[in-house]
Amino acid sequence: MIEVKINEREKTYPIFIESTPINELKQEIQKSVRGKKFVVVISQKVDKLYGDVLNFEKEDKFVLKDGENQKNFKNYKKIIDFCLKKKLTRDDAIIAVGGGVTGDIAGFAASTYMRGIDYIQVPTTLLACVDSSVGGKTAVNTSCGKNLIGTFHQPKAVFINTNFLKTLDLREFKTGLGEVVKYAFIEKSCLCEKEFNFINFLDEKYEQILEYDSKTLKELIKICIMLKISVVQKDEKENGLRRILNFGHTYGHAIEKLTNYKKYTHGECVTAGIYFAFDLALKNDLIDKNYLFYMQDVMKKFNFRQIPPYDLKKVIPVMKTDKKASSDFIRFILPVDYSAVKEFEFNEMLTIS
Repeated sequence: MIEVKINEREKTYPIFIESTPINELKQEIQKSVRGKKFVVVISQKVDKLYGDVLNFEKEDKFVLKDGENQKNFKNYKKIIDFCLKKKLTRDDAIIAVGGGVTGDIAGFAASTYMRGIDYIQVPTTLLACVDSSVGGKTAVNTSCGKNLIGTFHQPKAVFINTNFLKTLDLREFKTGLGEVVKYAFIEKSCLCEKEFNFINFLDEKYEQILEYDSKTLKELIKICIMLKISVVQKDEKENGLRRILNFGHTYGHAIEKLTNYKKYTHGECVTAGIYFAFDLALKNDLIDKNYLFYMQDVMKKFNFRQIPPYDLKKVIPVMKTDKKASSDFIRFILPVDYSAVKEFEFNEMLTIS
């Protein structure tokens, strides 16, 4: 069990990383529910695969359709109305069971219902396990962009069970690996007390990872979470250090929006953003070619889907709408050394292209 402590409010919550039978999970979750009632927001795919095993009452479940486009105000309102119909009080909770979309919108609903109630994260994808389930970011999308409306609302607890990952198809699994490799390239900048040498871990264990080896995945998830916690504890509201977690995301989010969140997965776009960031860093003399080649060698081992370059005349206007951008600058997190990154601002197309 990992304990997260958010310094600003001295708030703590546990993160459990287990591989116990899924049918034991409901009982463990209920121990963390403070009130008598709860609503379970569960992904449609997860409900079909594990609904009977999890054994939550049908009348307590709000089943959310799958897909990034489901993270919208319409579904947010439906979840709120469902909670009102169930007469949830401030002592009750929302339980999110699914991937990042489910966790984000359920967390956003919990953060605003009765001005904030408890919510519990049960991530079922690798992407959600290593990233969105920890750190307290909640959001919905709008027609103008991704995650532009949201809150910071830390979960009451996070239950990670690697057995859920066994039913992920390879493409969905690799979208999580897109976030995983991100941590390898920012590790030193996370200022974690413990050194993991995560790039070497990925370089040496890639075969076990791609074989869904449970022991290796538990170790991988733990490393990613420890690095993220180190950042979030120092900067919960993304005023400075936490921005490094956006490595690969400025360009990646733009590609997602340009393709209407349908053509590529989030992780595929993040890996495209990592390639873009390394190329931009090289053009601005922040790194040398040897580090670029090393990055490419590590990435090739996971055989990520390659996204062809997009016309910067189309990409730049979208990047300017990113919530990390200012009125005059686009902010990029760029590599500057082995496993180290810094934030840079660009205000002209010529400095990027």
